[in-house]
Amino acid sequence: MKKKILFRWLKVLILVYCLIGIVIYYGQDKIMFHPQPVPAASPYNFPWAFKEVNIPYTKTSNINIIQFAAKQPQPKGVVLYFHGNKQNISHYAKAAPDFINRGYDVWMIDYPGFGKSTGDFTEQRLYDWALVFYKLAQAHYSKDSIIIYGKSMGTGIASQLATIRDCKALVLEAPYYSFPSIIGSWLPVYPLNNMIKFKLPTYRYLQEVTNPVIIFHGTSDNTIPYRNSKKLKPLLKPTDEYITIEGGKHNDLTGFPEYQNKLDSLLK
Repeated sequence: MKKKILFRWLKVLILVYCLIGIVIYYGQDKIMFHPQPVPAASPYNFPWAFKEVNIPYTKTSNINIIQFAAKQPQPKGVVLYFHGNKQNISHYAKAAPDFINRGYDVWMIDYPGFGKSTGDFTEQRLYDWALVFYKLAQAHYSKDSIIIYGKSMGTGIASQLATIRDCKALVLEAPYYSFPSIIGSWLPVYPLNNMIKFKLPTYRYLQEVTNPVIIFHGTSDNTIPYRNSKKLKPLLKPTDEYITIEGGKHNDLTGFPEYQNKLDSLLK
């Protein structure tokens, strides 16, 4: 009798395991990405000076970029900002004052399907657009005045770009080891490296970055666990910085003095 009960529970566990695995595999895009499109004719309204740029990438795709202007006549440089997995630039524009108030222009790019950007959303397309983004900046700024900045999802894209282009610094806010490892932090019983299509292996790219790297991560981050990005620390160069923010969550790191003090020294 006990064997029958155990066998029955084993079948239930196997069924639940398989069902969760199926949901992860077929629903991974909806689980990981939450874009919010914006009609092309809809105007943006931001409280800071900005310029909207649209770059036709193919006949069916468009790169939308918002360029926020520094609050001084001659900017010190530009921050190329790669945002997270939600909504569009409007959701992340609140980060602009941290840079424009310190004399830097900050440019933000929307990924395909986010905001007014259109086209196929693939990992390679993210890397290709990042390079277009950099080349646009390179036409106006020297490489030692360009800061490549990634937040959350954008950290993997920013890290890949920094392996092929020089910059003043690569700054990563709440990064991850790789995309499969994020889900693996919560569900380690699945072969996620084989299941997750988007890899974004930040760990691999950081080993190739020769420019300075600065990482911020909070110990109370429930989106990308601190333990996940901490695995990146051994991969950094001796001169790089991994800044732990005690009690910091996923979206409040900019409010901590450790973050603001480091921006002061980096953007002085």
